[in-house]
Amino acid sequence: MKRILITGAAGFLGSHLCDRFILDGYHVIGLDNLITGRLKNIEHLFGKKSFEFHHHDVSKFIHVPGKLDYLLHFASPASPIDYLKIPIQTLKVGSLGVHNCLGLAKAKGARILIASTSEVYGDPTVHPQTEEYWGNVNPVGPRGVYDEAKRFQEAITMAYHNFHGLETRIVRIFNTYGPRMRLNDGRVLPAFIGQALRGEDITIFGDGSQTRSFCYVDDLIEGIVRLLHSDYVYPVNIGNPSEISIREFAEEIIKLTGTNQKVVYKELPTDDPKQRRPDISKAQSILNWRPTIDREEGLKRTYAFFKTLSQSELEETNHYNFDNYIIK
Repeated sequence: MKRILITGAAGFLGSHLCDRFILDGYHVIGLDNLITGRLKNIEHLFGKKSFEFHHHDVSKFIHVPGKLDYLLHFASPASPIDYLKIPIQTLKVGSLGVHNCLGLAKAKGARILIASTSEVYGDPTVHPQTEEYWGNVNPVGPRGVYDEAKRFQEAITMAYHNFHGLETRIVRIFNTYGPRMRLNDGRVLPAFIGQALRGEDITIFGDGSQTRSFCYVDDLIEGIVRLLHSDYVYPVNIGNPSEISIREFAEEIIKLTGTNQKVVYKELPTDDPKQRRPDISKAQSILNWRPTIDREEGLKRTYAFFKTLSQSELEETNHYNFDNYIIK
């Protein structure tokens, strides 16, 4: 049985990756410090012989006994609220954390895939964004702690590939949504649905003309699996090129939820990207991958998940578990 280590295993994407690789017959070792991850996302896996979980901060030394075939580094805060509240932890997991993961992969002779992001493109001047575009990023802005951590991740990963011959893969993830998202993580989709469920006004930052391209989580996971098993070492965009303005998206959420909320407008946050759309030509040609779940179906599935949440979960603010952390 092949063994795979997944960091950030209790997070939104990490938990779905655990499910997929267990389904594919792997022994999955999950790591998470639970600073933004939730045990609820993986509690259905506890008791399975093919799954083990360790409460651990990957910014500290990682020890995994036995063989390791693959390593997926998905540990990282991943929303604007996180960047503002835990900026140093965001930087550490994208620097110390990836360094520890690369060292472990080298020691074990494992192939490693790291989760990068469309945020490496910043507020893009090229549209749609291709992998060859170098980005328009403010390194000292509030989003810089995430953007630059991910850009460093890519750089050190390529350095390990070029210098040590390590088998590496890099996925650039565009806006992804689906069950197990944190409802109050500050991202637009859970924010709109959460406001609808609580009967609050829908809040749009800016004039709503900025665009996003939303990819359903099952499609993203399939793309990641294909990339892991490919021979391509350079970054690959995985996302859905179906682009929509935030204003239009708010109207879709109101229609989906059957609510009658007002839309209110607030000032656009600093460095918020005005447009976002992946060019997925590489994913199509190299991985034979393209998204198959359209936004209407994906939103129905996501809304059905959020409707199962308790009232306390709907009203919950962001949680940060700083156990075993030294905040500096």
